[in-house]
Amino acid sequence: MEGGREMQRSTKRRRSAIAACTSPRSATFLTAHSSSSMVFTWYEEDAWTEVAKFLDGRYIARLGVVNKWFHRVMTQDLIWKYATLRDLQIPEQQGEAYCKWKKLYTSAFDGSHSYSFRQQEKHIDWMRIGAFYFQSSTALLSEHLEIPKRIPKCDENLENTIEHSGICLLTNVKIGIWLADLQLVRCPVCNLNTCEGTMQTLDARHSELFLHDEFKSGKWDFEDIGVHRVDSHCNAAAGALFEVEHLKSTSTASVMDTKSWIGQTNDWQPKARIGHHAVAVNTNLQPNEGINVKFQVMRDGIGGEIIGIRISQQLL
Repeated sequence: MEGGREMQRSTKRRRSAIAACTSPRSATFLTAHSSSSMVFTWYEEDAWTEVAKFLDGRYIARLGVVNKWFHRVMTQDLIWKYATLRDLQIPEQQGEAYCKWKKLYTSAFDGSHSYSFRQQEKHIDWMRIGAFYFQSSTALLSEHLEIPKRIPKCDENLENTIEHSGICLLTNVKIGIWLADLQLVRCPVCNLNTCEGTMQTLDARHSELFLHDEFKSGKWDFEDIGVHRVDSHCNAAAGALFEVEHLKSTSTASVMDTKSWIGQTNDWQPKARIGHHAVAVNTNLQPNEGINVKFQVMRDGIGGEIIGIRISQQLL
């Protein structure tokens, strides 16, 4: 989070630095057209493309309504791709093929989240964790903030694996940029008669999910893939997603370095850590009688790619 604030301060400084810039006009042009009826028709496209790289999406959009010329320049995918990767703090990847970077930027930064579209009555609060990247289609889901000694096999039954170990291996995950949020919601129908509390959810989605009408209409929804129940005191409610091919990477190691980010045992504030190919959440718990952890996925149609993942924790 501190890195995000520093980025915002840096962005503000850059905005201040360019606030007094004048439009690129040649001296000879101004001399020859110095009458009051002068029409500003000369621009340097490459220069304005570079200027746009210092602006966030709101100011790029404002510049795009100045006139038709600026509209054409400011709707270039190159500009919005740069802004998206920069503001999500994602390294530029080879072979990105999003068709509309502007729409993707809007869906990532317009303040909407999964519960904005459905179950609003259940929603309490949320926090944007950040963005990470799946370069391959295999992901490890875990309620533990460590790499297990044994990685499940692709053909193992998800429900059984989750029930006995609190982890599972997912294949057919949609490759690309993913966004992760920490959600706090009222406990849904869960077959736990004593439950009157709230539920913490690590909510991750492919960055294009909100661009699909099937999601907005409810045609695509989350499905349960397994539940892990612990009938004794738990020190923390935690959940993590790892891309399997980058389990040993430096950025993933920083996510698993729990001593550096989960806080002291008497710190009850939710915490999150994200890397280029992993994300994790943790909330230290007071004395309790156990926890119920639910794993869910959303697919883009029957048997389609996985485009949404949730790991939810609720106290027993």
